[in-house]
Amino acid sequence: MAERGDETLVHTLKKVAAVLKQSAIPFALGGSFAVYAHGGHSSDHDVDFLIRGEDVDRALAELDAAGFRTERPPEDWLVKVFDGDRMVDLIHRPIETPVTEETFTDTVVRPVDAIHMPVLSATQLMVHKLLSFSQHYCDFARGLPLARSLREQIDWERVRKETQHSPYAEAFLVLLDRLDVVPYGGPPGGKEAP
Repeated sequence: MAERGDETLVHTLKKVAAVLKQSAIPFALGGSFAVYAHGGHSSDHDVDFLIRGEDVDRALAELDAAGFRTERPPEDWLVKVFDGDRMVDLIHRPIETPVTEETFTDTVVRPVDAIHMPVLSATQLMVHKLLSFSQHYCDFARGLPLARSLREQIDWERVRKETQHSPYAEAFLVLLDRLDVVPYGGPPGGKEAP
């Protein structure tokens, strides 16, 4: 992780993961550090863990007892944990979908700076990224490093199927085709792109 230039954030990630593991709270690493854990290029400098909604209170209590500062922001899909000025998001409803046991079956255990933890699959990371695009946020440049660096690990047919309702996701997939990252293949159901 030395290339990230943010060793203190890696240390915070490990500390939070250790508390969650010791407390037997199911979790999965998501976001940019998950991309890094899969061997991809990571462009963000934040830590995202996915936890179930029913585990939020216990996770905050355990992390508070371990010396972290906790916060419930106005957004109702996550809570925040602070280690000094370093922030970790505990997300229980990414892309408007609750985290469930099924979420945790779509993970791979990977080492992150010598601590093994469940990491969202590359396919699920791509689905989450594409479904985060909307009329209010549509920065394709933030999805390109993920798509390029993990393209061989991503089930692109599944990505197309799970994002077919999003015109922003479809546009991104067409862009990947035009950039020769992965062939488009068209959306499920046979509707061709213009």
